[in-house]
Amino acid sequence: MYEFLHYQVRDVMTPHPITIHPDITLAHAQTIFQEHDFNGLPVVDGTDRLIGFLTKLDLLKAFVFTEDNKLPHYDVIMNQNPSKVMVKEVDVFYPETPLTRVLEKMIETRNKSYPVIADDHVVGIVAREDVLRALHQAGKREPPARLGILHKR
Repeated sequence: MYEFLHYQVRDVMTPHPITIHPDITLAHAQTIFQEHDFNGLPVVDGTDRLIGFLTKLDLLKAFVFTEDNKLPHYDVIMNQNPSKVMVKEVDVFYPETPLTRVLEKMIETRNKSYPVIADDHVVGIVAREDVLRALHQAGKREPPARLGILHKR
């Protein structure tokens, strides 16, 4: 397991993730979630800078019953933009962040995935599955460089 101490986010992240823009609909985001089984989607502006993160849980939050909206209509809600429900203050990691820090943060927050940022742009996603895979590889005493080669998603 000592090898895990040397792993960085860059060794396990999914590079070039699918991102969404804030002007799409929640229905479009739902389609992406269904097609790819992602935990979350980075929301970016026109220059691919991170402005939010939309998770499946955020999508569910759009349907919360309130005093003003006791029976929300599905189509009306799904035509809203992600900016209505996305997280705007996003926890992020950098390619050089030690994977031990990601593991700690995942346990602390119970979040399933995080955007990876370099030069203010989204360059990847690191998810629970990536950390679990890295732990498995470290248990086999494989160096982190092999992980990046094996990691395809």
